[in-house]
Amino acid sequence: MEKRKIVVIGSCNTDMVIRVDHLPLPGETIIGHDFMTNQGGKGANQAVAVARLGGQTAFVARVGKDGFGEQSISLLRAEGIDTSCVTTTEGVSTGVALIPVDDKGENSIIVASGANARLSIEDIKVAEPLIREAGIVLMQLETPLETLMYAAEIASKAGAKVVLNPAPFPKDPLPEEFLSHIDLITPNETEASRMTGIEASDEGSIHQAIRAIQRLGVRDVIITAGGKGAYTDINGELVHLPACKTKVADTTAAGDTFCGALCVALSEGRSLDDGIRFANQAAAISVTRMGAWRSIPRRKEILAQEN
Repeated sequence: MEKRKIVVIGSCNTDMVIRVDHLPLPGETIIGHDFMTNQGGKGANQAVAVARLGGQTAFVARVGKDGFGEQSISLLRAEGIDTSCVTTTEGVSTGVALIPVDDKGENSIIVASGANARLSIEDIKVAEPLIREAGIVLMQLETPLETLMYAAEIASKAGAKVVLNPAPFPKDPLPEEFLSHIDLITPNETEASRMTGIEASDEGSIHQAIRAIQRLGVRDVIITAGGKGAYTDINGELVHLPACKTKVADTTAAGDTFCGALCVALSEGRSLDDGIRFANQAAAISVTRMGAWRSIPRRKEILAQEN
């Protein structure tokens, strides 16, 4: 039987978002406008995107034993996500992110990891039955690297497609041992540049960066480029999938929506380029709305655009 389940391993945060005229400079105090709290964390965002866009989803994460953690688990369940491997952690807070968003929709993000930093190899061992059932395992870099490396090895040996969104990118290079278990990676231009030392700024340099990442052991590479769309290599040729034109309000969860949507499309047997088109559609809807989970669309919204 074809494995269609998507297991997301990653972070779960509560986002505190302030609307500002411009992002503050070092030492600058500015007056903000609208304030909202929103569920977030790259892992949770991606799990919600998978669920809303039609994927069968399980989430592996840690939250604190506090109000934020209880609320996160409750809301994840309400989205239809399997939270049996979301662990409540004593003595540490749920992750928190502070996010100013300017009038162009750009943001900066400060994260206090909290319980996310406690996600352990033991947690992956508990979640191993879920991982072995998965067709795709999706992860990011807001939880300990050694935990993700163990999970990637387990998933790869079980025959799952391992997808890595390499954000936030670490100070040190990603280990080759880790990359050897990654089937698909989705860096943005900055992350691709840090991985390769190649400034990925135009089509020629982006293709060079893709090939350099492939030489590190990852078969499929998608470099996302915000409003320019996304780039990949198919049969040795650079393929550019333009972004959908839209008015930008907030880009906070655009990348996470893209990753979740991409995994749903691939789990349904779509080709890589068709999956990117679907992901671009979902991300384009998300940037028109404020917040993380609040911005993530449902599948019917994409279907309505296609009809």
